[in-house]
Amino acid sequence: MPIPAGSDTALWRLPAVRQLVLMTLLGFTGFAATLASLPWWAVRGGATVSSAGLVTTVMLATTVATQGLVPAMVRRLGSGRSLAIGLVALGAPSALYVLSTDLGPLLAVSALRGTGFAVLTVVGSTLTRQVSPEGRHGETAGLYGLAIAVPNLVVVPGAVALAQNVGFWPVAVLATLPVLAVPLALASGGRRPAAGADPAVVGHRAAVLTALAPSLVLLVVTLAGGGLLTYLPIERPEGLVATAALLLFGVSGALGRWRAGVLADRVGARLLLPASVVAAALGLVGAAAGLANGSDTLLLAGATVCGAGYGAVQNLTLVIAFARVGPEQTPTASAVWNAAFDTGTGVGAVAVGALAAVGAAGGSGGLGVPVALGACALLVALVLPVALRSGASHPIAT
Repeated sequence: MPIPAGSDTALWRLPAVRQLVLMTLLGFTGFAATLASLPWWAVRGGATVSSAGLVTTVMLATTVATQGLVPAMVRRLGSGRSLAIGLVALGAPSALYVLSTDLGPLLAVSALRGTGFAVLTVVGSTLTRQVSPEGRHGETAGLYGLAIAVPNLVVVPGAVALAQNVGFWPVAVLATLPVLAVPLALASGGRRPAAGADPAVVGHRAAVLTALAPSLVLLVVTLAGGGLLTYLPIERPEGLVATAALLLFGVSGALGRWRAGVLADRVGARLLLPASVVAAALGLVGAAAGLANGSDTLLLAGATVCGAGYGAVQNLTLVIAFARVGPEQTPTASAVWNAAFDTGTGVGAVAVGALAAVGAAGGSGGLGVPVALGACALLVALVLPVALRSGASHPIAT
């Protein structure tokens, strides 16, 4: 039974919300299990360090390429059956990783899993709207974001430890867990879209255009965050500072994504989204300054503030993208949002590395990572006007 808008009843009491959270935990556990451990497995099989990252790049490239096709799949098969197919494609092939450490087979399996991950990301975020009580989509999206963040915080390092100390087969088992979520996916197929959306936006093209502005903000912020995550360990290879900074970034990001939605439901996103963008930019400046002058305190503080803004932007841009499209076009807006997120994450590491190397010749070090991260902070600041316009379009819940 739907919870009325403004009700204080805990969302966790809704069976549909519990199903979504559990399904998300299982699905993203499978994804996170191989995120850092599979490149290590490829190197064990003879791949070069520079080529080992292709197992992740290929998977995300396939994901982005497939996400645009998911809305049509949902219209034909429904969200439940589409999601079930995606979960099987993400989880079942993972067992094949143990059969070979050659790069070719690993890339083939990763490409297949990427198609499944595309369905999981698009339909999963779509369901946050479909199962949400009226006026509480931000809070539902926050719980969904928290369910994504937990595997990234726990499973990514845990899978590396398993692979290095036990063997790769336990990691392969973890990566098959999305299959266990298939019954939950099929049960979600009958959910009706939430009421309260603006019926004016009904066309596919209009939905794409409507979702572009908040998705652009997301892309830029995730690009910057991806660069920070990639180069922190490289710039601080000794000691525990990089590990602590990454942990603080992850925890504050999870909390930001979770709680920003609750605030958006209450006060709207008019000021919240621009404030989150500013926090991400200031955090990047602090982290860059900490790397440049060797201040661990500044680095840790910058990573924490950046993470909070990074997480909040994820939630708020999703809520805004969905708020202005009709229920029937939610999968389209979800595809645009998810493509922006994955593209920004994938491009960030490459862009920051390329910018850091600008001017490197004859053994000189180029601009360096701190300057590159500072440039990312400037790029984030440049999308502030877009964030202001996007935030102003989000209605305050009543």
